[in-house]
Amino acid sequence: MLCHISAARRGRLVWLVPFLWTLALGLWGLSRQDSVWRDEAATWQVAGRPAGEIWRMLGNVDAVHGLYYLLMHGLFEVFGASTTTLRLPSVLAVAAAAACVALIGSRLAGFWAGLGGGLALGLLPAVQFYLQEGRPYALVAAGAGLSTLLLVSLLESGPGRRAWPRWTAYGVTVLVCALLNWLSLLVLPAHAATLWWVRAGRGVLLRWAAYASGAAAGALPLILFSRGQSDQVSWIPPLTWHMLIGPGILLAIGGLGAWADRPDRKNLSAAAVGLPLLAVPQLGLIGLSLVQPLFLDRYVLFSMAGLALLIGAALGAAVRACSPRFPAAGLLVPGVVGAAVVALLPVELGKRAPASRVDDVLAVAGEVDRLKGDGDAVLFVPAARRDTALVSPGAFTGLTDLALARTPVASATLKGEEAEPARIRAALLGQRRVLLVTDAAEVAKAPSAERDKAKAAVLREHFTVVEDRQVRGRRVTVYERRG
Repeated sequence: MLCHISAARRGRLVWLVPFLWTLALGLWGLSRQDSVWRDEAATWQVAGRPAGEIWRMLGNVDAVHGLYYLLMHGLFEVFGASTTTLRLPSVLAVAAAAACVALIGSRLAGFWAGLGGGLALGLLPAVQFYLQEGRPYALVAAGAGLSTLLLVSLLESGPGRRAWPRWTAYGVTVLVCALLNWLSLLVLPAHAATLWWVRAGRGVLLRWAAYASGAAAGALPLILFSRGQSDQVSWIPPLTWHMLIGPGILLAIGGLGAWADRPDRKNLSAAAVGLPLLAVPQLGLIGLSLVQPLFLDRYVLFSMAGLALLIGAALGAAVRACSPRFPAAGLLVPGVVGAAVVALLPVELGKRAPASRVDDVLAVAGEVDRLKGDGDAVLFVPAARRDTALVSPGAFTGLTDLALARTPVASATLKGEEAEPARIRAALLGQRRVLLVTDAAEVAKAPSAERDKAKAAVLREHFTVVEDRQVRGRRVTVYERRG
């Protein structure tokens, strides 16, 4: 048993096992049956552009994700565009976050707490969703885990001349996370709460304030610039009471974990680190959402590291409580993890299915390729559904994009610029067959843009539906001109 393993080997196992465990969870069903949904399609099509074009686009849209797009561009250049290249960085990032949680837990509450927390992170439903997501949120979670681990090591070692490399690493890590998504700066008030909890000394507080302020100042230009692109998040609904149910449940679970850590609590404990890391970002995002709707769980995905740490602390406390009577009490941790895997199996399978996302841009491209004919044209409603042609251009070869005036690359945008309604109408009336790519009926919304209204009106008045296919949240309808 592990009790007979040397301390050095236990120190390696405590982070290596959660890393490999989370990596295996991420590689399981990584392609999601060769599906890519709209958020990932944005990453895919931008990463495929030249670096200069990406930089030009960021001046108009998605500046908040600029660093991530440039990183993915480099990976696409080296390894090629594929679902593996798209998602593997997130898998590795969550595995690294699990290793950080395990190291923090083992430092503060013992081996079993660290192992349990590291194994728990990858099983959390929210984490399972973004574990295989071609977006930056998993990378932010890894950075938050690393910055928290650095802070814990600094608090344990106390002030000293040799601490400055770790303080520098702390500041750089927080800054990089902020450049990936500046809402990750909510980790700083969480760390401030930990410092207050443990009554950190004046020297530590001053150093933390200096490096935290430096990181925030470094991200400030991005924050101010991206505020000018706030229309991108205008679709987020205002905060409602039912949206708070999920955070409330998480905080309740975290509170139980903190309580379990209480009997053996020292000044620096798993509760002192995990509870603020879980609660403060959630509460901070709720507060920001009262000013401008921003409440999306992915923006504070990194707070799940706090929940995993508290779960690990509870498991560690259970092992300690059972050890006097049961020598093999350590089996409790793998037993609970195994039971959680079985209980969450429907969730695990669901997150790895195409139906776990709103749509699939690759599946609808396949339908277009089968339905198109010589001389056909294509329309997209709304214009953002052009993403399927940008990710799978081969499927649209030979089709005329009637509404497109300037391509996404030429216009330095995500979806391109469309012509005025009158020009779209005239172009449509000159066509015999048109393929319309839009959302499936169950998720489609009535056209709101004038261009989309014009498209719908001409198709309704002058064309007849001859084919209609719906697949994985998207829809392809073939229209033929009457007469």
